[in-house]
Amino acid sequence: MQNTNDIPKGPLQRVAAIHDISGFGKCSMTVVLPILSAAGIEVVCMPTAVLSTHTGGFEGFTYRDLTEDLPAITEHWKSLDLHFSSIYSGFLGSPEQVDIVSNFMDTFNSDNTLVYVDPVMADEGELYSVFDDHMVDKMRELCEKADLLLPNITEACFLLKQPYQHGPYTRDYIEKIVRGLSDMGPEKVVLTGVYFDNEKLGAACYDRAEDKVEYAFSEKVPGQFHGTGDIFGSFCLAALLNGKSLLDSTQFAVDLTTDCILRTVARETNRREGVDFEGVLPEMMKRLELV
Repeated sequence: MQNTNDIPKGPLQRVAAIHDISGFGKCSMTVVLPILSAAGIEVVCMPTAVLSTHTGGFEGFTYRDLTEDLPAITEHWKSLDLHFSSIYSGFLGSPEQVDIVSNFMDTFNSDNTLVYVDPVMADEGELYSVFDDHMVDKMRELCEKADLLLPNITEACFLLKQPYQHGPYTRDYIEKIVRGLSDMGPEKVVLTGVYFDNEKLGAACYDRAEDKVEYAFSEKVPGQFHGTGDIFGSFCLAALLNGKSLLDSTQFAVDLTTDCILRTVARETNRREGVDFEGVLPEMMKRLELV
């Protein structure tokens, strides 16, 4: 039994996680909740929709939109005087949901709250089929409120209203993107899907206070793996809230997400089911010095 004298005094850090729930196929809330919880962080869930599976590679999935519930959840939490160390938003299904989440941020943001926006809406140079230019405009407004922004390169290009380019990229191209995103409002930016050759894949991070772009890379594993963006974002936030720097948190997320992918390949898991993040949680806890 752990000596209770070693347990820090006071409540856990608390994150408001605003994501959909896909019952099968590991992504969104079903990875955010266990990863952050294992990192010693309390997760308060605001589900934006409930699906039977995620939408990548599955047909016939059920979808229940929860937009009408979100304002009432906001008001109830306000009445409870809840406070959050971070607000973490992911996939939002409509411009109306973006407006509701924007109001949520206005309601619960404080000097000690990290507003963390993953503008999930596009990949591989294309918007997801459920979105249009109006959704991009609304998402851009939400991103202006972020303290930390976490897009992939496609999403960054839509936010900046510039053409998408296929990689490999140049450092000049990446650094113009991250500085442009920070100019929208976010103090910090983590840009995923960055690679300069076909051997390494990772992310660029930028802190406006230091005006320095830094990089985190790991082994590039061929193929598409569902849910890795949500897993990456959760690992990154877990590290940040446990006191790691932006660069160290980005490298932490790159390393552990790659470990999840390598475990999935080794187990020969059907890739549409998501990656084996569960097996990496003990290593995450060890690296965060929680065990």
